[in-house]
Amino acid sequence: MKIDRLLSIVILLMNRRLIQAKELADMFEVSVRTIYRDIESINGAGIPIVTYQGSGGGIGLMEGYRLDRNVLTDRELADIFSALQSVSSYGGTEHTLLMEKISSVIPPSQTAAFRSKTTQLIIDFSPWGLQPILEEKIATLKEALEENRTVAFDYVNAEGQSSQRSVEPYTLVLKGQAWYLYGYCLQRQDFRLFKLHRMKGLVKDKREFIREDRDMHELPWSTDYQRVTSTSVVSPILLHFTAEGRHLAEDRFDSTELQPDGHGGYNVSIHYPEDGWLYGFLLSFGTALEVLEPEHIRQKLGELALGVAKKYATSL
Repeated sequence: MKIDRLLSIVILLMNRRLIQAKELADMFEVSVRTIYRDIESINGAGIPIVTYQGSGGGIGLMEGYRLDRNVLTDRELADIFSALQSVSSYGGTEHTLLMEKISSVIPPSQTAAFRSKTTQLIIDFSPWGLQPILEEKIATLKEALEENRTVAFDYVNAEGQSSQRSVEPYTLVLKGQAWYLYGYCLQRQDFRLFKLHRMKGLVKDKREFIREDRDMHELPWSTDYQRVTSTSVVSPILLHFTAEGRHLAEDRFDSTELQPDGHGGYNVSIHYPEDGWLYGFLLSFGTALEVLEPEHIRQKLGELALGVAKKYATSL
């Protein structure tokens, strides 16, 4: 849209002393003539733009012109900028222009101090290594969210069961280092959380839907929504970490949960539902962990460990 292009040009000019018309034309995929017409429109709106001819020339704002920024303090602007950096670290490149807007209202004399504030805390949500498939899913879901269109995909749940789903998307959620989609499942006739890694063949449908106004304070990601149900068996489990594995305990649990065993290790009491996730979680600590109680979980883990050992016995 033209208004978006005009605003973007103004923001770019606020952050650069000069910019070539050809560069703007290439950036917005329009002709140089269109760019000059845009400049006339911006001038007509009261924003003073000057064109400098000759070598080293270009298009720039009249010297001294800045946006009014009295609404927010420097600290508030820095906090907003830092939050945008965090969002942009994964699937949020569209926030770059907004970050440019914020930078544009900082006077040159305060640029260094502002940069210092925005680099004191960096939160990067992106995982180590490239994950193009996940990024494609996020991009598809963002489009569907903006257009209020349903999405379809094959979904594999925590028990390995596969089903086809058609969902009205409401919210993308980053929780516990994993991405989820919160939406209304047409098959289940209820709102559900779907883990993006478990989605296969995600596509955006043509069908539009009317978004329901949901109370964000009552949404499910403040609890272990996907694992705790009315039929879940939540057991108290006593764990023991050896002295050699104490660093694993310290990495996973809060210091208030760790009880020294007197021999350099830790005892930890947890309350988790008994399911496949729990056994995989406990086995992930290897020999650094022993489940002290309850006995039936100890037996189940022993059976699973024997099964793993049997698979690799031929290579021993």
